[in-house]
Amino acid sequence: MSQSLSLTQTRYTISEVEARTGLTQHTLRWYERIGLMPHVDRSHSGQRRFTDQDLHWLGFVGKLRATGMSVADMVRYAELVREGEHTVDERRELLERTRREVRARITELTDALAVLDYKIGMYSGKARQ
Repeated sequence: MSQSLSLTQTRYTISEVEARTGLTQHTLRWYERIGLMPHVDRSHSGQRRFTDQDLHWLGFVGKLRATGMSVADMVRYAELVREGEHTVDERRELLERTRREVRARITELTDALAVLDYKIGMYSGKARQ
């Protein structure tokens, strides 16, 4: 997550990040406060200045949220990333566990969808009679 920034790298205000990501300014500040976001640079007047790398990270966090990963696990993952390469195995294990949970949920939803399709088919048949 941390790499040196070129002087020409685009910087975004919190309002611009809100518009680009759909996350509220409150959520962005909260993510930073709980350690889900890496340190966000500030302008000379103290305004947050997000980078393309920050936007990429927020996109990844959005995918983790969509998996149902807990905030605590997302924060732990972010901590592991900041700790460095020696945490790769632990990060992979966390992601593999989440993948297993997502696959189980997909199976559960597929079964529920089949029941809905069956019932809709029954009602469609009755409506035609």
